[in-house]
Amino acid sequence: MMTTQTAAGRRRLLAVGAAVIALLTANAGTIATADPAPVAVAPAAAVPLPPELDPGFYRPAPDRVAAAAEGEIIAARQVNVANFGLIPLNVDAWQVSYRSNNSRGEATPAVATVLKPRGSAPDKLMSMQIAADSLGAYCAPSYAVQQWSAATALGQVVAPLEFIVAQGALQQGWGVVIPDHQGPNEAYAAGPLAGRITLDGIRAALAFEPMRLPADTRVGMYGYSGGAIATGHAAELKRTYAPELNIVGAAEGGVPADLRYVLENGNNGIWSGMILAAVIGLSREYPELAALLNRDLDPLGTALATVKGGLCVQWNTALAPFLNVKGLLRTAGDPIDHPVVREVLDITRMGKSVPDMPMYIWQGNPDELIPVGPVNTLVDTYCQDPSATVRYTREHLSEHITTELSGGGPAMLWLRDRLNGIPAQPGCSTTDAGWLALDPEGTALSLRTFGEAFASFFGKPIGVG
Repeated sequence: MMTTQTAAGRRRLLAVGAAVIALLTANAGTIATADPAPVAVAPAAAVPLPPELDPGFYRPAPDRVAAAAEGEIIAARQVNVANFGLIPLNVDAWQVSYRSNNSRGEATPAVATVLKPRGSAPDKLMSMQIAADSLGAYCAPSYAVQQWSAATALGQVVAPLEFIVAQGALQQGWGVVIPDHQGPNEAYAAGPLAGRITLDGIRAALAFEPMRLPADTRVGMYGYSGGAIATGHAAELKRTYAPELNIVGAAEGGVPADLRYVLENGNNGIWSGMILAAVIGLSREYPELAALLNRDLDPLGTALATVKGGLCVQWNTALAPFLNVKGLLRTAGDPIDHPVVREVLDITRMGKSVPDMPMYIWQGNPDELIPVGPVNTLVDTYCQDPSATVRYTREHLSEHITTELSGGGPAMLWLRDRLNGIPAQPGCSTTDAGWLALDPEGTALSLRTFGEAFASFFGKPIGVG
């Protein structure tokens, strides 16, 4: 009897112990998978600091970044945004600092600007990849779009102009996220890095409570030229890197699908200053290329790399046009065929995977910076997959800059349909157009965007009727 009672007692103790262990394990699992605590939002500064003078926000402690999940917000603050750094914009705006990954899968900090119409709760989000195309951190979009920013005066002329496109999205009631997709080292042209930072910026915007975005928010992406580098790579990476995101379409134009041909086409040309800036930017993400440049650049190349390494797009483009960029490298044979250069160009080439979202691509046929041939090849590569959905438009009466202006309206109309839940036409189509500005609906949308932006100069809230 005593033995039976003892055995029964032991069984009860084992059962209680098992229950306690199960409870502790469940609690431990809950703690391990709990969402991060909300991040306090700091107030806006009266005068913003450029990233070089603001390392606490732009370059948080590496261990803090490494401990965060991809897209997890590390810090947040309100900002005052403005057109051309001077004319305030009547919207809700913040900056978020978050974790992303570089091209080697290592944790890296990133920053994005998130905006919405004043007091609204949007149910759509556009990720706008601005063509930063610069090598100085003070040229980054997050600094350039702020009131009292000196970026425009110092040569960042593209970001303020493309910021008006973002305002076109705000005018339609959408939320907007603008990532600094070149990363903390301003690795201009490093597409896989830019794609990851873009996708993690979308994650951060969706998780940022003041944006009030539903978890299933439809997301669209938009980028031209340098912004298309980020947009295109994000579209290709999304399936494996951020499959949970509800990205319903991506619009990209002036697409640098293969940097080898951009370099070949621009060498000795009017855009050679920008081409050299891209080579320098790539070296900041790929150490093997940096080592090659440090070893084999001739004295002129070394001097130009030193000067251009801190400049914004305007001055980088203006400095050293008609330059023989390839001639600056003292290597045997054509530098573009050097194993290190060839590997970097292959890594950054688009077309390695088919985006799992509808794509709108537009390209100037006579584009003097970005040749149309590799874009044709990219579209053909995508469309070999029967699941691809691509609408491709080639414009024949334009060049690089005017193609963005004429093609932006039709691209936004296409993206609006996707965000409104209208399915894209399945399959692939290619259209040849003389001049996209003749599209009446697209031109009307562009004119309304500029008109509303002008009205905002006088304090009209963006996105409010």
